Amino acid sequence: MMSPQTVDRVLTAVWHDEQATQQFAVALAAQPTLRHAFIALQGDLGAGKTTLVRYLLHALGVQGRVKSPTYAVVELYELPTLDIWHFDFYRFHDPREWEDAGFRDIFANVGLKLVEWPDKAAPCLPLPDLVVHLHAVDENARQVTLKANTDVGMTLLQACAVIS
Repeated sequence: MMSPQTVDRVLTAVWHDEQATQQFAVALAAQPTLRHAFIALQGDLGAGKTTLVRYLLHALGVQGRVKSPTYAVVELYELPTLDIWHFDFYRFHDPREWEDAGFRDIFANVGLKLVEWPDKAAPCLPLPDLVVHLHAVDENARQVTLKANTDVGMTLLQACAVIS
């Protein structure tokens, strides 16, 4: 991993391989404030959003296969002390879908919300605590930009400054 650079509420780093993604996810899972966070995951197809979510969910204690909710839009993972919602809005086309599906209620409840393709539902989503933007540098390396928008996000960002 490369030395991270923090500028105000933004952290950038390069993860040179998938192991770095896993190490980041494990360290992020250890942060108590994560349990009530909304994290937006941005990046092109193949940038590593779902891979990061898989490692994070496994680090939090989710057992078995973690699949992308591209067609289902949302997957719920219930742990004894934590509910986790993993959204993928890639196929989201109409903000009315947001209301019809009851997503407003989900975001009003406690628990971790992980959202891939948040731009597709941007008018409906609350402000994410942390935005994770992944950019594929090559087949293995990812440039990562983390942006905190809230106090929860800033706490996660500060923890990430140590672990990135």
